[in-house]
Amino acid sequence: MSEKTERKLRRRAIRLLAQGHRPSAVVKGVGRSRGWLSKWQKRYGQHGVAGLHSQSRCPRHRTQAWPEGMRKIIAQTRRRLVRARAGLVGAHAIRRELRKLMPRRTLPSERTIGRVLTQAKLLAQPVAGCRVYFPAPSEELSGSLDALDWTCRYLEGGRKVYAFHTLNLRTRAMTQTLADNKSLTTVYQHVLESWKTLGIPQFLQTDNDAIFCGGYKVQRVFGYFMRLCLFVGLELIFLPYAEPKRNSAVEQLNGLWGGPAFWHRHHFRCPGDVRRLSPVFIAWYMDDYTPPALEGLTPGQAQRRERRPRLARALLQAIPDPLPITAGRVHFIRLVQPDGTIRILNEYWRVGKRLAGHYVWATLTTHRHALAVWHRRSAHHDWTLIKHMAYEIAEPVRRLQPNFANLFTMS
Repeated sequence: MSEKTERKLRRRAIRLLAQGHRPSAVVKGVGRSRGWLSKWQKRYGQHGVAGLHSQSRCPRHRTQAWPEGMRKIIAQTRRRLVRARAGLVGAHAIRRELRKLMPRRTLPSERTIGRVLTQAKLLAQPVAGCRVYFPAPSEELSGSLDALDWTCRYLEGGRKVYAFHTLNLRTRAMTQTLADNKSLTTVYQHVLESWKTLGIPQFLQTDNDAIFCGGYKVQRVFGYFMRLCLFVGLELIFLPYAEPKRNSAVEQLNGLWGGPAFWHRHHFRCPGDVRRLSPVFIAWYMDDYTPPALEGLTPGQAQRRERRPRLARALLQAIPDPLPITAGRVHFIRLVQPDGTIRILNEYWRVGKRLAGHYVWATLTTHRHALAVWHRRSAHHDWTLIKHMAYEIAEPVRRLQPNFANLFTMS
């Protein structure tokens, strides 16, 4: 009920009382309780008609403000965690660090820490009223694009089952690998099977998990997975840190497999049970499921129309071990931090505070030893080159082999 209607009801109740009606008859007539009538009768007696207006429910007293010293420590801790080679930087992580520093002192809550960081402008947030443009690879690129991710579920006794999924973002066709670990060997075998089944895409987007990016300790690290993608001529795209929604299509696939469409329908006692039944899910997904993006088609139907180069046996045998760094490009979509920096392969690069809270697209070209950072204000604006920097690589960069270089020109 609106405030205006409520005030009319209160005035009516007071008027009935003034006319000599009994309180029991008044509350019955207005449909309210005796407590309600007593409250507004008292307000009317104290303040007259003005007392029949609702009062603000905002707190009358400010909560205790933390001293400036504590606020400075919170800000310093945040800056130190941002510079660390690994770890989280949110309010929970900051409070843990404060507990180590001051084990016996009362500490601010996580919400208060977040408020302090906001007031200190240490949280990268869009400008009020503006929606920051995110350069989604599916919208920015014209070539074939896949998404890669993994999920896990627990069995009886605490054992884990990992499921790696690769998703063709155009046809929504998928491949799956089940394992009891998420080692480099597992992801290596998974992508090879995906390239045999779905074909080799021109681009592959994924998050910044250590098995994909090579780890969080060494600067300018080129992990085995990154080297493999470069060797076959594929351009890897690392999505922003801690933003799983940017890989939403494959995250939804993870949810289908690990939720009511499959996992919740069965009781799995061992990994063998999962391996035996998961093909049922894959068959349903490929041949019966109709994703909204396909407008009535199943992924299997859409995939049969797809023309892509596949990883033939001759190409597979041409992949060496160990893998070199090959000429090619690796892309990084990053949210610019409040200090104007972005993180690329465990190294911070300054792009300018004016872009804090905005997304930029950084491209590392290995054979040119160069890192270029681009920004786009919106889908209606052109890309602007923000920075072009030298990026020295400690080991030789090999040329892309002709049999892989010609893959997409022949498809």
